[in-house]
Amino acid sequence: MRRSISSAVRPLITARRFCTKPEKIVATVLFERLPVVVPKIDPVVYAFQEFSFRWRQQYRRKYPDEFLDKSDDRGKGDYQIDYEPAQRITEGDESNNKKSLLRELDRRLYLLLYGNAFGSPNKEPVWHFPEKIYEGEETLRKCAESALQSVLGDLSHTYFVGNAPTGHMVMPSIDKAPDNSYKQFFFKSQVIGTRKFKIGKCDDYVWVTKDELLEYFPEQAEYLNKMILS
Repeated sequence: MRRSISSAVRPLITARRFCTKPEKIVATVLFERLPVVVPKIDPVVYAFQEFSFRWRQQYRRKYPDEFLDKSDDRGKGDYQIDYEPAQRITEGDESNNKKSLLRELDRRLYLLLYGNAFGSPNKEPVWHFPEKIYEGEETLRKCAESALQSVLGDLSHTYFVGNAPTGHMVMPSIDKAPDNSYKQFFFKSQVIGTRKFKIGKCDDYVWVTKDELLEYFPEQAEYLNKMILS
């Protein structure tokens, strides 16, 4: 009886056997410089704040003049503090120097590289993020760290946000061969404690805002626009 059962199951098991190639995975790094100055207030928000201030002044509690005179005398001295705010527009803004981190101080900047990238047609140089093919590293984040380290030389002025990717895309094959498609996982890392990096392992590089970045990737612009913060 056992033989009849095993003989009946064996064809079913044999039919389910199939062979597939391992899926290609690429770890990609969104390396960003956070805003350095507070963004300008939106005109609508500024108008509301102005209205709120005048409204409070109109209906604020009134105090006797004697009380106000005494409060004005507090904290008076011979000292004086001269404060001059820094300029929001830098030389990098005026010259549109996209290799400088000292531009667009009220926005995030992202690093893009120009050179050979995984999946580029005919192995021609293209604009891309720091990336590396997953080759059995301990974690996918370790693979992303290795990708960024190969570009910067070290990670002493970087901070990876979390262990999980912020998003992923399934990149189709350029020559329409199913074996050449791959999955691209994005990890976020931030600039810490420096204003300049020595970028290597590429023909060229730029630091761009989100709006500028989308112009480099028109086919993936819709997805990147949702994934990347302004």
